[in-house]
Amino acid sequence: MKNLLKLLSITLLASLLSACGYNDFQAKDEASKAAWSEVVNQYQRRADLIPNVVKTVERYAKHEKDTMEAVTKARSAATSFQITPEVLNNPESFKKFQQVQGELSSALSRLMAVSENYPNLKADAGFRDLQSQLEGTENRITVARNRYITTVQEYNTLARSFPTNLTAKMFGYPVKPSFTVENEKAISTAPAVNFDNK
Repeated sequence: MKNLLKLLSITLLASLLSACGYNDFQAKDEASKAAWSEVVNQYQRRADLIPNVVKTVERYAKHEKDTMEAVTKARSAATSFQITPEVLNNPESFKKFQQVQGELSSALSRLMAVSENYPNLKADAGFRDLQSQLEGTENRITVARNRYITTVQEYNTLARSFPTNLTAKMFGYPVKPSFTVENEKAISTAPAVNFDNK
C-alpha cells in the first residue's frame, strides 16, 4: 500500500510539473538565446566588413571625411556595447542595443549613398564585392531578427498564458523585450501622394 501511494504521489507530481510548463520554459528560453546568438553573429559579421568598406571608399571619396567618420564612430559604439544575457531580459538595455545598431545602419546607408557620386568607386570590383557582402549580411540580419522575434513571441505567449504564467512568476521567467520599429507611428501612416503638376 505504501509503495502504491508513493507511486501515485510521484505520478501526480510529474503530471503537475509537466502541466505547469516548466520544461516548456526551458525549451523556449534556450530557443530564444540561440536565436539571439545568431542576431549577434550577423551584427558582428557586418561590423567586421565595415573597415574594409571605409578603406575602399576613402581611396575614391577623400572629400567625404564626415561620412566616413560617422560610420567609424557608429561602428565603434556598436562593437563596444556589451552584449550580455541580461540584455535579453532588460528592456532598457535591449533598446540601447537596438539604438546603436540602428545608428550604424543609418551611417552605412549614408556611406552607400555617397558611393553613387563617385563612378570610379562604383566601378571598383573590390567595392562591388564588399557592397554585395554587406547587402547579404543585412539580409541575414533581417532573417536572424525575424527568427528571434518568433522565438520571443512563443516564449512571451507561454509567460502570459494561464496556468503557465504562474510558473513564470514562481521561477522568474519575465516577458522578454523584442525588436521594435523606431518610427512605428510614422510608417503606419499612409504617405500623401499628389499627382498635381503645379
